[in-house]
Amino acid sequence: MEKYEELLVSIRKVIRAIDLHSKHLNKSSGLTGPQLLIMQEIGRVKGVMASQIAKQINLSAATVTNIVDRLESRGLVNRVRSTEDKRRVSLFLSEQGQAILIGAPQPLQDHFIQNFCALEDWEQSLLLSSMQRIATMMDATELDAAPVLDLEPMQNSAEKR
Repeated sequence: MEKYEELLVSIRKVIRAIDLHSKHLNKSSGLTGPQLLIMQEIGRVKGVMASQIAKQINLSAATVTNIVDRLESRGLVNRVRSTEDKRRVSLFLSEQGQAILIGAPQPLQDHFIQNFCALEDWEQSLLLSSMQRIATMMDATELDAAPVLDLEPMQNSAEKR
């Protein structure tokens, strides 16, 4: 097998691992990766605002708002408008949201981050530069991407086009 074929197989394995974890997460909790991250942030910071979540987990404010809309319609998240400043809307987990969050598996990137941080600095730098080069070779440097290992947002944005 040529080296480029081995590399393509490895890329495909990463894509497949993300897909399988996304399906497991959805099947076990009914959530996507970004939904889980947002719920974790709401659970961590009581009364957090959507804009703060967007900054914390590196998703656009519009994406966070859309996801919160879906979570609220499912009864997992509650919005509470401030009585002092009507523009300020705080987010809280409902009892059902708290129960789902407790039973949900960890996002795939948590496992990845733990393993990545265990590497020596030189190896982290090598992997980073290699992946950046691969992104360039695939003409993907200009694509908007958040550090969330989940296929759901990519699939949804492709369906909207």
